[in-house]
Amino acid sequence: MKFTDIVSPFLAWSRAAKKADTIPYPKKSNPGSDRYRGFHRNDLDKCIGCGRCEEICQNLAISMVEVKDSQPIKGDSGLRPSVDYGRCCWCALCVDVCSTGSLSLSNSYSWPTDNADACAFIPGSDEKAWDDSKKGYCQDNSILQWAGSPRVEMPVAEPDERIKSFEEVVRGYSPEQAAAEAGRCIQCGLCVTACPANMHIPEYLRAIANGDYSHAVKLFFDNNPLPEMCGKVCTRECESVCAMGYQGEAIAIRWLKRFACEWFESLSDVLAVDEKPLEPNGRRVAIVGTGPAGLSAAYYLTRMGFETHVFEKDGEGGGVAQSAIPEYRLPSGGYEKQMDVFRKAGVKFHYNAEVCCDDILKISDDYDAVFIAAGLQRSSEFTIPGVDLQGVEHAFYFLMNHPEDGSIEAGRRVLVVGGGNVAIDTARSCKRLGAEVVISYRRRIEDMPADDEEIQEAVEEGIDLRPQNIPIRIEETDSGLLYIYAEALMIDDPAGGRPKPVRKDDIEHGIEVDKVFLAIGQSSDLSFLPDEISDNLNIKWGRIQVDEHQYTGVKNIYAGGDITPGAGDVITAIADGMRAAKAIAESCRTE
Repeated sequence: MKFTDIVSPFLAWSRAAKKADTIPYPKKSNPGSDRYRGFHRNDLDKCIGCGRCEEICQNLAISMVEVKDSQPIKGDSGLRPSVDYGRCCWCALCVDVCSTGSLSLSNSYSWPTDNADACAFIPGSDEKAWDDSKKGYCQDNSILQWAGSPRVEMPVAEPDERIKSFEEVVRGYSPEQAAAEAGRCIQCGLCVTACPANMHIPEYLRAIANGDYSHAVKLFFDNNPLPEMCGKVCTRECESVCAMGYQGEAIAIRWLKRFACEWFESLSDVLAVDEKPLEPNGRRVAIVGTGPAGLSAAYYLTRMGFETHVFEKDGEGGGVAQSAIPEYRLPSGGYEKQMDVFRKAGVKFHYNAEVCCDDILKISDDYDAVFIAAGLQRSSEFTIPGVDLQGVEHAFYFLMNHPEDGSIEAGRRVLVVGGGNVAIDTARSCKRLGAEVVISYRRRIEDMPADDEEIQEAVEEGIDLRPQNIPIRIEETDSGLLYIYAEALMIDDPAGGRPKPVRKDDIEHGIEVDKVFLAIGQSSDLSFLPDEISDNLNIKWGRIQVDEHQYTGVKNIYAGGDITPGAGDVITAIADGMRAAKAIAESCRTE
């Protein structure tokens, strides 16, 4: 027997008099360190309910649930994470990957309770003692790559090269670049809530990431029959709410749609694989206009068995979207590829068929329904003195006359008044025609309604952008025109609207130019509607008012696109057409 075996029992008894090392909870507390990973907190004002925390949790400790007074809105699912501490291992991965940084861990870890069910709660919604504590674990700059990652940059032509022609600026992703960019999607689906057409964005991004481009195209056409057009000029509201954009960069959803469409020479061949012939239902629908709204309605109505006739006053289709957007943004080749889909689907087109008052009356009698998608065909009027001088033109008509073909001379020095995409398109087109270009806009650059990328590219191309300039008048000179303006101050709107530009002082400034292009918006031309119909329509500010089904209130007459209130962009028009098609089908089914 060893000596230690003899003395061990006595040593054990000697410890009986020592003070215990443990602390009797809850009578005494032992705070965690400042960065201890304790119980969860969530800033509900920052949380968007993307579910990334639920996705990362390997213990299934987090589930997304509804909370009191929470409603899904654009860019917010309305759900919030609930944490089950019977499963949580406090690894803090949920905090590391949180898209907005709303989720954190307090340094509290003590929570005595007799109710086992209480150990699952909704941080931020269920009030806890540690909610206001500043200590604990949260994201820091060293791990933000978990929460946000940089997008794969889209290759574009260099500014000095692209201003020499109307060749498309964007070069496109490679398969490897597309897979990397699409693979950044966390599949939260918030983008779907912002898309007017509610496209299946997470699903088609997954398909692109997996290299299944044909499946992605089929998903596009489920609720967008013009995906290649949208892939190039969409206003991409989806990207504005992308969870990856809160602490990193939003996924390039538009460019990925473009990539998948351009991968195929024929989109109709991709769709034909799964398409089944539809039985005609004996119903006929007339559509006025071949813009995105009209084409969308025509496609979905034809798919549902309707005989669909589209009437277009011009010799080619596409509406203002196709005719006025320059080739460097929207090449005509992609449009023809999409038109092939409509023709093979069975849509019947009638070009050079301007619809006038008598035609509308006849059509409304001969067809089961009429969908008016005539768009905005006029440039809005501008009232400053001098707008009627020679050399002062409307930017909208300039673009509609296809400056790409070289038949229009822009002049040596050009000024464009406005801040929307029409203004930017006009300025960049004139630059390609060899002009020195100035853009005059009465608000700040951040207030410009034009696409941010278009503004950036315009500046890169050497266009002189002058914000906070209030137009005063245009004068004729011996050498051309003199554009007179005053500097503006921005005054905040007490109601929360955009700041208002007001004249800074009485000083007037002038810019000598050869031409002035007015890009201050478009208006509708409803003269083709007979009194019997227009008198019964609700028309405000030149727009036909419709209900949630695009119905005008006049029997069997629907309307959509820019001729009705809305965002005035391609994807909204497409959504209008699809919505009208469903409403017309339902109306005919119940008759």
